Amino acid sequence: MTTPRERIPVGILGATGLVGQRLLRALEGHPWFRIAALAASSRSTGRTYGEATRWVLPGSIPSAAATLEVRPCEPGALEGCRVVVSSLGSDVARGVEGAFADAGFAVVSNSSAFRQDPDVPLVIPEVNPDHLGAIAAQRSSGRPGFVVTNPNCSVTGLALVLAPLHRAFGVRRVVVTTLQAVSGAGLEGPSGLDMLDNVLPYIAGEEDKIERELVKILGQRDGDSSIRPASIAVAAHCHRVGTLDGHLEAVSVELERTVTPEEAVATLRGFRGAVADLRLPSSPVAPIEVRTEPDRPQPRLDRDAGGGMTAVVGRVRPCPVFSLRLELLSHNTIRGAAGAALLNLELLAARGELPAE
Repeated sequence: MTTPRERIPVGILGATGLVGQRLLRALEGHPWFRIAALAASSRSTGRTYGEATRWVLPGSIPSAAATLEVRPCEPGALEGCRVVVSSLGSDVARGVEGAFADAGFAVVSNSSAFRQDPDVPLVIPEVNPDHLGAIAAQRSSGRPGFVVTNPNCSVTGLALVLAPLHRAFGVRRVVVTTLQAVSGAGLEGPSGLDMLDNVLPYIAGEEDKIERELVKILGQRDGDSSIRPASIAVAAHCHRVGTLDGHLEAVSVELERTVTPEEAVATLRGFRGAVADLRLPSSPVAPIEVRTEPDRPQPRLDRDAGGGMTAVVGRVRPCPVFSLRLELLSHNTIRGAAGAALLNLELLAARGELPAE
C-alpha cells in the first residue's frame, strides 16, 4: 500500500451538479486529496463556485470552494492537477473524459459513458479491485492517462450484496425490482408534483445498466486487457419513488446449491471485502449490514449506515421460485455515486496508480 506523503491535487468535472456537490463535500478535509480545480459547463464557467451553484446539500458551501473560479471542462484549463473525478452527464462525458485521459490525466468517472468498454475497469473496491489490471491495456494502446469507472447507483448495492453470495454459493439468476429515490435523477429530475401520490415505472436506460454492469463486475479478468462477464441471468424492473435518498431493491436470487437464510446471513455479515487491509479513508468498517426487523431496511432510517457507504440488507428468507429473496438498501448519491468514485480514487492512490505531478 502507498499512502500519499502530500495531499494530491484533484479536479472535479461537473462540480455544480448534485454528485459534484457530494464529491466536493467528501473531499473537504480529506487526508489524501485536496481540491485544486472545479469545472462545469459553459453556463457556470468564469463565475465563482458560490455564484454558479444551486447548493442543495445541508449546510453551506465549503468556504474554500465558494470563491474558486469555475473552469471549463478542458484539460488545458485545469492547471495544477493531473487527477480528475467526473460527475458529468453521459451525453458529454465520453468526449470530455476521453480528452482528459488522452492528455495524461487519471480520470475516475461516475458516468456511464465508458463502463462497458472492455479495457475500462468497472470497479467496486471491496468486490473486484483486480479489474484495475485492465488499465494496462489503455496504456499499451498509447493513451498517456486512463479512465476508471464506478457502477450505476442501483448496481453498486446489488453487486456489493451478491458478491459474497456468488463466491460462497454461486449465483445463477437474479430478478430485482428497484424503488429509486428522486435524487438519483439529479437536479433536473422529476419535480415534487410529479412524485406526489405517484410512482414512475420507467427510468430510461436503468434496467439495461443493471443487467449489463452486474455481470461485468462479478466477472473474472481474462488476461491483462479484458473482463469475462459472469454467467448470471439478470432481470431488472426499475421505478422512481418519492423518497429523497436511498435506493431500495427487492431481490430474488437462484443459487447453485441449497442455502438456508441463516447461512446467507452469516456470509453477508462476515464479508469485509478485498481491500479491508488497505484502510482506505472512505471505506466503511462493514460493507454490508444485516437487519433482522421485519420492516427494515427503510430509506429514511438506514441510508446513512456507515456514513452512507454501507449496504443494508433485511428480510432474508426462502424464495418459492428461486433460492432466496431479500431487501437491500444503499445510499444512491454517496455509495452509489460520489462515495464510490472517491473510494476508487483512494484505491488507485493506495496502489500507486495515480500520475506524478
